[in-house]
Amino acid sequence: MRSEAGEQVKLQRKRPGVPAALQCDKEADRERGENTMPATYNDLYLDARKSLKGAGVGQAQLEARELLCFVSGKDRGEFLRDLPLYASDGVEKRFRDLLARRLKGEPVAYLIGEWEFYGLTLDVCRDVLIPRPDTETLVERGILFVRDLPDGTRVLDLCAGSGCVGLAVADNCPNTQVYLADWSEEALRVCRQNIRRCGLTDQVNPVQADALEPPPRILREFDLILCNPPYIPTLEVGRLDPSVRDYEPRMALDGGEDGLKFYRAIAKKWKKALKPGGKLIFEVGYDQAPSVRAIMGEQGFQDLQTTMDPGMHWRVVEGSTEREAQPE
Repeated sequence: MRSEAGEQVKLQRKRPGVPAALQCDKEADRERGENTMPATYNDLYLDARKSLKGAGVGQAQLEARELLCFVSGKDRGEFLRDLPLYASDGVEKRFRDLLARRLKGEPVAYLIGEWEFYGLTLDVCRDVLIPRPDTETLVERGILFVRDLPDGTRVLDLCAGSGCVGLAVADNCPNTQVYLADWSEEALRVCRQNIRRCGLTDQVNPVQADALEPPPRILREFDLILCNPPYIPTLEVGRLDPSVRDYEPRMALDGGEDGLKFYRAIAKKWKKALKPGGKLIFEVGYDQAPSVRAIMGEQGFQDLQTTMDPGMHWRVVEGSTEREAQPE
């Protein structure tokens, strides 16, 4: 039995504002040698943000929030509302475990299994690239081209990965019928999941196709082909940031010796998949726009254009097939 003096000592060690029952549990843990000082959601968030910033993570605030929302099962509104509340021991442990993995380089999108892109929340895993803001420029150019075309406009997202590009176009342009094409069975599985998650099963279809080979018969007569192909030169893949090099699929990164292998093959072999006057729009690496524009010109594409992304890099190159001659 504890003495009154012992109880007074214990009471003096209590933290103001911490429930007595919780403090008693924590005190018992401390007597067993465990450091379990209660932490609020705000404590965890601030600690994570500081650690991520110290590790050179550019979006430390965003990533700390996304990790904490994921482990707690809260949406962003609930997260902000509950910042002053104490996190359970289970939430704190899981959060710190995931944070440790992130600090070792594992991307937060793979840790939580989803990422946002152009207003959509999409499933992602290590079988597909993580959607990036740079690619929204490709989506915007596609939307501008097809949004005023008639119902039934056919759009192909070639080298689809997670399907983010084609799904974003479909979500914003209900007049389109969109196909997501990839060679990887694993990527197509993710595409199917995202088609269902976005509620676009009546508008979007996944199909297996090799971008380096001529298009199969079912992939013809498109008004628009959008493509974000692998474009990192082979020798540069090994020099990428470890969070990319060690976790994202190499087959979605490696664009051959000079990074242009897919552009050459697609501009030559997939031109036949477009209708007369149809458009091919590529995402390109930060220094590849002149080369890709030249490749498209050599294959007879007309009205060539380049577009900058918000970071002021030439990010998109596009061109059209020859239009049918109009009767006089």
